[in-house]
Amino acid sequence: MPDETGTLKGATARTLKWNTIDRFSTQVLYAVTGIVLANVLPKEDFGLVGAILVFQAFGILFVDSGFGAALLQKKTPDEKDYSTVFWFNLGVSLIVYILLYLCAPLIAMIFKNNQALIPLSRVMFLSFILNGLGIVQTNRLMKAMDVKQIAIANLLGLTVSGALGIWLALTGYGAWALVWQTLALAGCKTAWLWITGGWRPGFIFSTASLKGIYRIGLGVFSSSFLNTLFLHIYSFVIGAYYSLLALGVYTQADKWSKMGSASLSQIVTATFVPLLARFQDDAVKFRDMMLRVARLTGFMTIPFMAGLTVMATPIFHTLFGTKWDEAILLFQILMVRGIFVVYISLCTNYLLSLGYAKSLVTVEIVKDVSTLIAIPATLPFGTVGALVWGQLFASLFTYVYIIARVRRATGIPAFTLLAGMWKYLLPAMPALLGACLVMLLPLAAPLLLFLQIAVSLLLYMPTLALIKDPLLKEAQKHVFARFHR
Repeated sequence: MPDETGTLKGATARTLKWNTIDRFSTQVLYAVTGIVLANVLPKEDFGLVGAILVFQAFGILFVDSGFGAALLQKKTPDEKDYSTVFWFNLGVSLIVYILLYLCAPLIAMIFKNNQALIPLSRVMFLSFILNGLGIVQTNRLMKAMDVKQIAIANLLGLTVSGALGIWLALTGYGAWALVWQTLALAGCKTAWLWITGGWRPGFIFSTASLKGIYRIGLGVFSSSFLNTLFLHIYSFVIGAYYSLLALGVYTQADKWSKMGSASLSQIVTATFVPLLARFQDDAVKFRDMMLRVARLTGFMTIPFMAGLTVMATPIFHTLFGTKWDEAILLFQILMVRGIFVVYISLCTNYLLSLGYAKSLVTVEIVKDVSTLIAIPATLPFGTVGALVWGQLFASLFTYVYIIARVRRATGIPAFTLLAGMWKYLLPAMPALLGACLVMLLPLAAPLLLFLQIAVSLLLYMPTLALIKDPLLKEAQKHVFARFHR
């Protein structure tokens, strides 16, 4: 019988494998759909939906209220806990939908009285009810480190919704294609989890159970509320202060950049929070696991995010021609910011796994104050690009602060944490430089992109082999070999 370490290592590798499959396959499908829609639909349609997403994000946040993350953090949640959270989520989702339905005319007034937003928003807001029905199903699987069905649900949802969205766009439905795509995605994912998850809520609602996870849930909710507020404040400012056209351009840059940072953050959270929570009572093992997770996160983040930043122009020209050229610089700035976003998420997971929910609120306050300073400081420049630079500097400041918080919570020196996260920056430099030099060649965008990828791989992987990086061998042994099983 394998010891606990071997069992956990196997479970972690399986979870990481399926999370990686999930993120890779869903992002490919998401990208294919996004490419078609970005070429077919006008920029203004993306601005319309981008405006609605600002308010939808808060609806989803209130539906969950932080209790999903609290269930993940709790060592042994029982049926009473799961059922209570489910009925709470359902009740809140209905209340929030009614409120947003009634507020649809006000939303239109905010964005230059664009009446098209009223019917679009009222239909699109239904998606967070559908998503809310799958929160507990998802968290039960994540808690058990069994994410295979989550990956399949995402794959199925993106396939069906992508096909529907493309068909509607090609047949002239405009912004409605994006709305119905969102609803189809939420419906398919939730339906699959209910069919395969093997769990149904009992007719139980325990106030004692709710209070038991209230402290963690409230901390996560407060942190998430502030995070969501300031994550979408730029869309709100751009759409209301500039135009929905400018918001459409920003939305594209933001969406494609988040395909990198959000994917990595989700992989890290889904894989390592349940694992770290198991060691929360053993400080030595927890710190050792922290440093391993930091190195693995850097191994995935640095070459991927930095590489996409360097390859931005040929990527956009290959996929969209010159239609979205205004979004390229914004995309590059947001990709650099995304590195800090992933690391901030990682540090947040450290604090969450130790039960430091109140610290998450403090971190969000620091991030939000930085953002509040950055917006008025960059708004006078009169460009969306200046606002995005402000985002980058706000994230950098937040990163420095949260490293200090983690150091105090764990006793690990800041230099040790930073060394683990940024270990792979130096080995990646030859590959990044090679990709930059390729850009000097007078070639078509697809060929430039192909050469950049080839040169980067030919320089990065041998560099890791040359310095005998142990994580490269460990990744090959514990992850890639399992794809053949």
